[in-house]
Amino acid sequence: MSSASSTIKTDGMAVTPGFINMLSWAVTDLLKDGRSMGDIVQGVTLEVFGEGSSMGPLNDEMKGQMESDDYEVDWTTLREYLDSLERRGIATNVASFIGAETIRVHELGYENRQPTEEELQRMRDLVRQEMEQGAMGIGSSLIYAPGFFASTEELIELSKVAAEYDGMYISHMRSEGNQLLEALEELMTISREADIRAQVYHLKAGGESNWHKMDLVIDRIEEARSNGLEITADMYTYVAGATGLDAHMPPWVQEGGFGAWRERLQDPDIRAQVLEEMRTPTNDWENLGLGAGPEGVMVVSFKQDSLRYLIGQTLAEIAADRNSTPEDVAIDLVISDSTRVGTVYFLMSEENVKKQIALPWLSFDSDAGSMAPEGENLDNNPHPRAYGNFARLLGKYVRDEGVISLQAAVRKLTSLPADNLRLSKRGRIRVGNYADLTVFDLAKIQDHATFQEPHQLSTGMSHVFVNGVQVLDNGIHTGALPGRAVFRGER
Repeated sequence: MSSASSTIKTDGMAVTPGFINMLSWAVTDLLKDGRSMGDIVQGVTLEVFGEGSSMGPLNDEMKGQMESDDYEVDWTTLREYLDSLERRGIATNVASFIGAETIRVHELGYENRQPTEEELQRMRDLVRQEMEQGAMGIGSSLIYAPGFFASTEELIELSKVAAEYDGMYISHMRSEGNQLLEALEELMTISREADIRAQVYHLKAGGESNWHKMDLVIDRIEEARSNGLEITADMYTYVAGATGLDAHMPPWVQEGGFGAWRERLQDPDIRAQVLEEMRTPTNDWENLGLGAGPEGVMVVSFKQDSLRYLIGQTLAEIAADRNSTPEDVAIDLVISDSTRVGTVYFLMSEENVKKQIALPWLSFDSDAGSMAPEGENLDNNPHPRAYGNFARLLGKYVRDEGVISLQAAVRKLTSLPADNLRLSKRGRIRVGNYADLTVFDLAKIQDHATFQEPHQLSTGMSHVFVNGVQVLDNGIHTGALPGRAVFRGER
């Protein structure tokens, strides 16, 4: 009989499979720091990438645009990127969908047009190449240019290829507000026509005038499920989302990439047209700024040091200080910073957040990076979900408010997403499975990150193991980097 090299006392504590973050944006964070501090201290052992854009496949021009002083782009395909992360050393496991936007840019650049049949065939071939290498499926993000330019038919064609490999179609849908129900129907059409499982990424009803639609969305998904469509969803546990000021401007002005967008904004006639569209309700594109209102749009990250004093302020506050309008401020900031400017939008209702958490077919994501609260990371403010999403679920919604039981929460964090991803040896504690494990006291789990002070690690997670190696010991990162690249159908 063999004996363990170490023993952990777990009296009164929960021992669970490692948590699966269904949407992580730690794609470059892990290249610079493989510890994944923000996620590991919350029990996350698998981070899933690929909502809309992915780190491959790349052509030479895309690789040039991605090059950084912080890391070398030593990959071309998505598989090679994941393998590169593993070689560099990472604390968490990683997996990825193929970004439909990335496939489109590979062949069409940032043009607003439909692919020719020859281009579409090359796009299908790229999807097939990555699916054969173990990608989880195909992912779209349809409120942003150039993903916005893709037709339903284009997405169906790419999804048909992913379906051949039992992949999944995931989507930040074309609308989460005024056209929410219509966007859901598009997702279901793609699922039905491509014969593919589909997941709504970070489910929400954005904007107070749309909050009532959540009941209709839930009913429609459950009806589709009862009729045989495999539709699921995931979410983060906050009433605000985070993206950039591009989500407050019409997609047409962004055609051609950032440089073309910034140049157009400096043309007085184009600027006047953009300002008018930013202020005008529409069903033609998703205007998050109009949905949140200027008091609900907070800027949180800049490239230029000279603008960082604005971090944490709303467009309304900056406009008042400058004797300007919120829309003019948004345009000026994009031009001045030469970036899309990191932005938080307060859009959702707490009532809907709780309602969604209780859904049996819903799992969880951070929709954020995973970093340590140190160094250059402190220069800008991420959404607090980067540090607190999973601890907030367990502390606030399970322990304090009893929205769901601990057992239900653990299922949604582990076996449900593992099953959706078709990972047979993760998500459950079972002989022969990979030893991704957490140990924690529910009474002590707590998130601390706020919108004004987000750089605060969660606490209360005692131990975390990734592939059998202890990465968190009594709440302290051991420095171990045992994470692996995980591929569809892993056995």
